[in-house]
Amino acid sequence: MNTDDITLFWDRLTAINAGFLGTKSGTARLVPMSHALRDGDATIWFITARDTDLAEAVEHDAAAATYVVAEGDKGLYTTIHGELTQNNDPALRDELWSTVADSWFQGGKDDPQVCILGLRPERAEIWLTTTSGLSFAYNVLRAQVTGKQPDMGSHGEASGEELAAARLSP
Repeated sequence: MNTDDITLFWDRLTAINAGFLGTKSGTARLVPMSHALRDGDATIWFITARDTDLAEAVEHDAAAATYVVAEGDKGLYTTIHGELTQNNDPALRDELWSTVADSWFQGGKDDPQVCILGLRPERAEIWLTTTSGLSFAYNVLRAQVTGKQPDMGSHGEASGEELAAARLSP
């Protein structure tokens, strides 16, 4: 993928708030999670409880993980593979904390069950599609008239280095 597409990937991921996250260890299942992104940081952050399968999978060491996002309204479909770790930095927890997170923990951000997870992307397969229903309809209609396949956007893979470079550049 080119740099512009990878930048668009991050822009669209920022506009989306959920996907499915899972590790290859433990129950090896994907669960719905809300993510957070920080400016100048290529890590995808999650807040969960310490007693979840995800938190337990990375309690002592990093684990291979996959995050899947499919959001037609934002024109992004992606599978992100990387390393999932825990981060117990209170300053990071404070920065990521939200009213949504607050509703899950009785003790708020100081609840001992709060656990911050970070997914450092190593590679991603990305589909960037047209985001407008009218644009989609136009492409399909044009394809019917011309007999050519519709232009539905771009598809490709990006390495962790490419993803980080696009996220870290101004």
